[in-house]
Amino acid sequence: MAAFRTRRWTATIAAVAALAVTVTGCGSSSSSGGSSSSSSSSSTSSSSAASSSAGESGAATASSASAGASSGSGSTSGSGAAGGPDLTLPTGDFSKYTIGISVADQKSLFYIAAVDGMKKAADAAGVKVVVESADNDAKKQVNQVNDLITQNVNALIFIAQDATSALAGVKAANNANIPVIAVDEKPESGDGKLATYIATDSVKASHDLATWMFKQIGGSGEIGLLTGVLGATAQVQRTQGFEDALKENPGIKVVATETANWDETQAYKKVQTMLQGNPDIKAVFGESDAMGLGAAKAAKDQGKTIVSVGIDGFPTMVAAIKSGLTQATQAQIPYQMGQLAVKDSLLIVTGQASQVPAEQYQNTVLVTKDNAATVDTTLFYGPNVR
Repeated sequence: MAAFRTRRWTATIAAVAALAVTVTGCGSSSSSGGSSSSSSSSSTSSSSAASSSAGESGAATASSASAGASSGSGSTSGSGAAGGPDLTLPTGDFSKYTIGISVADQKSLFYIAAVDGMKKAADAAGVKVVVESADNDAKKQVNQVNDLITQNVNALIFIAQDATSALAGVKAANNANIPVIAVDEKPESGDGKLATYIATDSVKASHDLATWMFKQIGGSGEIGLLTGVLGATAQVQRTQGFEDALKENPGIKVVATETANWDETQAYKKVQTMLQGNPDIKAVFGESDAMGLGAAKAAKDQGKTIVSVGIDGFPTMVAAIKSGLTQATQAQIPYQMGQLAVKDSLLIVTGQASQVPAEQYQNTVLVTKDNAATVDTTLFYGPNVR
């Protein structure tokens, strides 16, 4: 997996008031609590409307929140007004095409937002999509991919349940000459081929968040680390970014590291024990918002004050930052990533694959008490967040 990359500037957003909602999930796995906007395992969506025009170019636009482009081969990062990619759709009649979407689940807010973005772009382009949710069952997802292949989809957008089993789905699509657009979880390296890979720049996001956290405690002291599911793409990259920042701050000492699997309840229990054994801990770095929230609640219930941070940008985390329970998050942009996946699918199936980079790492938005009141989470997770 592409974990070593040149660091990029983190974009910032100043928009309208943030929403406070209950959510679940992380970019690579579901986590505790919250509500879901969709729980069905399969759905089909299409639009009979022709692509709309926008400006002198006549290109349909999936989102007015993003602008600025990165095209060509190689690795790119988002560069739009909202820290995201250029979502301008290609023009043409796409009604004859079908895009298959295989997603790990529709409980995690990250995945819900990504699929919402895909449906938005598909509707704008007038292309049919067939969505299959695997309910976090790797075997079920492989079977669903095979089913999409038998339906003769023209492209496959793949949000894999795990990197290892995902390879089987990629190879099956390759054998059927169906291009694979991977989002978030990168299938394990092998002889499978991806048309493109779209993901958060987790190394940079984690590095910048850790650096910010270290400054909040004066550049020295004991801290704890909560990691996600071991081996998941996000876990590997977020841990790397954290460790890179740690090397730059010799005054920081990690006295406890626990795996909480992106889950708030697990994080709460792990941090309770962590603080009991290490009462001088000043901060806890959570590799997801759910774990950051769990850490903050555990410290509060023990009457301790710590700095607690996470990565996701969920509305509940933004609300917690505003209330002072937690201190920071790096907000991902899954809604825009979903739209980008559909845009890339259309470019690829219409012979314009040269315009699609092999890897597309998206910037995050650092949210702290200084800007939490002005952050609009619908830019990250779409209008259906709740």
